[in-house]
Amino acid sequence: MKSEEELSWKDLEVGCVISDPGNASQYRTGDWRSMRPVVDKEHCIRCGVCYIFCPDMAIHKTPEGYFEADLYYCKGCGICQQECITGCISMVPEEE
Repeated sequence: MKSEEELSWKDLEVGCVISDPGNASQYRTGDWRSMRPVVDKEHCIRCGVCYIFCPDMAIHKTPEGYFEADLYYCKGCGICQQECITGCISMVPEEE
């Protein structure tokens, strides 16, 4: 199997389906993100709702107990922002 750096669009399956189970960690899917989540820790109650609703499991718990997105895998969908019960997550434009 080729590494991510060796792959080209010609190597992808039709529909960009990942056909090898368990290999998702090899692909940094956050590269196409245009917006990224930012947590206002002053208002965060560390409830983990963002973690529960993240469809990509791109949110992890920090040693301080806060939840933050792993930007290598976060696609910027904004579901964490929509589901946040305190409204402490905002989506900001990704910087080039």
